[in-house]
Amino acid sequence: MEETISIKELFQTLRKRILLIISVTLIAMIVSGVISYFVLTPEYKSSTQILVNQSKEDQSVYNYNEVQTNVQLISTYSVILKSAAILNEVKKELNLDISVSELNNNISVESTQNSQIMTVSVIDTDPVNALKIANMVAEVFEKEIKEIMNVDNVTILPLANDQENKSPISPNPPLNIAIAAVIGLFLGVAIALLLEYLDNTVKTEQDIEKLLGIPVLGAITTIDENFDAKTREKNNGRMRGAS
Repeated sequence: MEETISIKELFQTLRKRILLIISVTLIAMIVSGVISYFVLTPEYKSSTQILVNQSKEDQSVYNYNEVQTNVQLISTYSVILKSAAILNEVKKELNLDISVSELNNNISVESTQNSQIMTVSVIDTDPVNALKIANMVAEVFEKEIKEIMNVDNVTILPLANDQENKSPISPNPPLNIAIAAVIGLFLGVAIALLLEYLDNTVKTEQDIEKLLGIPVLGAITTIDENFDAKTREKNNGRMRGAS
């Protein structure tokens, strides 16, 4: 019974402060939209793939052990690809005005389990720059790995093209606004409940009963002056008619 009353009171509080909740939610959505569309810088992504596979004259011969060796080498190749030896050369070739550390942070290397293919992705605020860096990283890696590890088992698959990075990958305004709406809704509810908790004024007979623990025997209501004047006028008319 107490739980039912508490839930009822909760909904009454939310209904009483519904305008506050809606206002906080709308403000959060507007702020998120403004930041997403006008403040955050769009970022673009370009990718290229590298195949780790020993070149042979007879490609029909399948050697399971060689494939597994190539797969195991991918983790090593991923580290080398993002090393200063490779990235310094990329910086030099493209004349990039960023540090090796910043370039490293913009590059990611992924590989599917038991796959001989590495996917090199580059994120940049300029889509053309992202494309150039992705392709150059692959080219430099293919050239340098032969000297670093004395191997010849790296092949660049078709290079990244400018068709895949037309749209920015971030920010995502619709998603940001949706998240802001949820956060704003919870924040509005929290503020409404907090204000209700801090409000210790007495407004109704029920508040008096809760505060004093005694039943209310009577109440003085507010009398409308216009209504009171009309009532007196009406009563005076009746009295004159009676006389």
